[in-house]
Amino acid sequence: MLADHDQEPRWRRLPEERPRQLIDAALEVFGERGLAGARLEDIARRAGVSKGTIYLYFPNKEALFCEMIRQMVSAGLIETQARIIATSGSPTEQLRDYVRAIWEYLRSPVFEKVYRLMMGEIHNFPSLQQFYLEEVSQRSLRFAADIVRRGIDTGEFRPQDPEVAARMLHALTVKHGIWCAQREQIPFLAHQTDDEVLAQLLDFFLHAILEHTHARAAGSHE
Repeated sequence: MLADHDQEPRWRRLPEERPRQLIDAALEVFGERGLAGARLEDIARRAGVSKGTIYLYFPNKEALFCEMIRQMVSAGLIETQARIIATSGSPTEQLRDYVRAIWEYLRSPVFEKVYRLMMGEIHNFPSLQQFYLEEVSQRSLRFAADIVRRGIDTGEFRPQDPEVAARMLHALTVKHGIWCAQREQIPFLAHQTDDEVLAQLLDFFLHAILEHTHARAAGSHE
């Protein structure tokens, strides 16, 4: 038995599962050591494969990071957006469903690791920062703005700049997600559940953008 448990393969999978195996390992290693500190050999060791195996799928660390974001973040975002378009009703209902889905991601372990990378050192990797903004942030903002735009067209939402509304929603939701991850250090959220905070977010934002008649109707159903 090896004395150093980090030298042991943490799991073994079939070859066709290997790209995801490497991505799972990359998320852990990037989360622990950061982008600059993570080495491909560290990721290979965590995945239980040789370093050369990584090069069969990814030419470098940056490409592995991008694929990690695609599979762990943007793929879920695209799936969520398609589901909401297909199954949700009015723009108000679509917005509620979308915020709930984003909130679920914000409160996940994946977001915590990705957020630390984005805030800690992504500015040292301009191409990766731009990739994340285009692949995740701007995609999400465009979708939310489209919902707001439809709501304005149907008369549910008051006239406003849809892109500004989407940006305000993004900032409000992400910041509260970060606060909730540090709840024990945030006195004004320490005794509130995730569901309670989400309900407060939805109530505040929808009343900020709803046309007055719809706002009164929404309030009468609370």
